[in-house]
Amino acid sequence: MTLHALLLVAASYLVGSIPFGVIVGRLSGFDPRAVGSGNIGMTNVARAGGKGAAIATFVGDLLKGAGPVLFARAAGFGPAVVAWAGFAAFLGAICSIFLRFRGGKGVSASLGIWVVLAPLPLVLALTAFVVVFAVTRIMSLASISAAIVLVPAVGALTGPRPYLMLAIAMGTLVLFRHRENIRRLLAGEEPRFEARKRNRAA
Repeated sequence: MTLHALLLVAASYLVGSIPFGVIVGRLSGFDPRAVGSGNIGMTNVARAGGKGAAIATFVGDLLKGAGPVLFARAAGFGPAVVAWAGFAAFLGAICSIFLRFRGGKGVSASLGIWVVLAPLPLVLALTAFVVVFAVTRIMSLASISAAIVLVPAVGALTGPRPYLMLAIAMGTLVLFRHRENIRRLLAGEEPRFEARKRNRAA
């Protein structure tokens, strides 16, 4: 890997590390790490701050996944470096240098990455997400289902092998980050999603 490629990967990690959930939460008067599940992603921000805060967090996390991949492609790097840029951004989302190497589940950042890299496989993964969430109202289960579906979809519908390796690596990390959710799912204790409506008086 060339020096320029290494610098791109490092920059991608820093971009992915931007903790939009914490930023949006503080601007809204709360810290997502101190409420609910303690996660900084869209779901916990929604529970604590309502739909507006959740949408802002989602957009920020989506862009920090898509941005590095778009830049890598525009700069003329090949699939391997583009995949590394995407992985670095995703790693930043779940293991942020700005949060002492803690972070969210990386689902929204992952969405941004695959919007750019493989839109058709992403559609299949999103279909799985929507169906599972509509039936169960459990965000973690829907996210896990989408991550699992994405791997064979990328393998079947996308050409570059580095993208399949990226899907496998990201899917593995998504499952690892959801290990507590999986434990609660198996025990029947995982809560259903319910966004909190912000009190105007507050």
